[in-house]
Amino acid sequence: MKIWIALIVATFAVGAYAQCNCETMKWATCDGTPCVCHLMTENSTKQVLDCNKLIPKCFLMKGEMYRARKGLSTRTGGKPVETAFVDNDGIYDPDCENDGTFRAKQCNNTDTCWCVNSAGVRRTDKGDKNLKCEELVITYWVRLELKHKEITGKVDAPNLKAAIADAMHKRYLNFNKDLVKGVEYDPDARLLVVDVEQPKGQRKSDLTNMAYYMEKDVKVLPLLRSQDPFTPTVGGQKLEFENILVYYVDEKAPTFTMQNLSGGIIAVIVVVVLAVVAGLLVLFFATRRQRKYNKTQREMDNM
Repeated sequence: MKIWIALIVATFAVGAYAQCNCETMKWATCDGTPCVCHLMTENSTKQVLDCNKLIPKCFLMKGEMYRARKGLSTRTGGKPVETAFVDNDGIYDPDCENDGTFRAKQCNNTDTCWCVNSAGVRRTDKGDKNLKCEELVITYWVRLELKHKEITGKVDAPNLKAAIADAMHKRYLNFNKDLVKGVEYDPDARLLVVDVEQPKGQRKSDLTNMAYYMEKDVKVLPLLRSQDPFTPTVGGQKLEFENILVYYVDEKAPTFTMQNLSGGIIAVIVVVVLAVVAGLLVLFFATRRQRKYNKTQREMDNM
């Protein structure tokens, strides 16, 4: 009898353990009763996760950096308004608040610092440790430019918005589909432009977390435990994507200056300036010669 009881208890224990996992983070380690999941980050810190939600992007980036340092498997992979910008810096090891939000000032364990938005994307030039970042500026709008793979039929364009919103809602833990404000489609380029926007002033939203999960889904490998691709179904056609570009629009415009320009752009600007200066010099000397010629001509006429 005791043997049977032990077997039943063991069976329940195995069943409970099998259910102890984290659907929103494939690298999470889960154990215990009740189930607790965590993600390894810097200095072998165990960051406890709430797997009933999308994991904050700040924690995800720290987990990726930890795995990269340890040699574990990890792969990283048109403006809606003039102030929109993209992430040109890629992944770094961020400083996070206890709730997973980014700290406004990031230094990546160096003496070089910069200010970020709520998506953790740099929105200022880089400076030293005296750089002031007064607040964490909220990203309230992301534009997702997606290119889908070749398909055999035609996409039912009028139903695209609903299909994309439903796919986001199902895949990213009931993401609010009402935040999908518009979808434009260019069938020749196989390009979709998806605008996801929350009201200005709203502080709690999974908008930037969702965009990060979606970027990984398309560019690299899913961060979700399920490795199924993000494939909305439109008019019976499944769309698989091969490229994504994310634009960020903050509640306050970024403060990039000439220091942020690449060497190539600066070189072009220098060439243009030199060409203008050279043109002005040529005009100046040509005018001077013409005046000298006119003066000489008048003197000869008076002789």
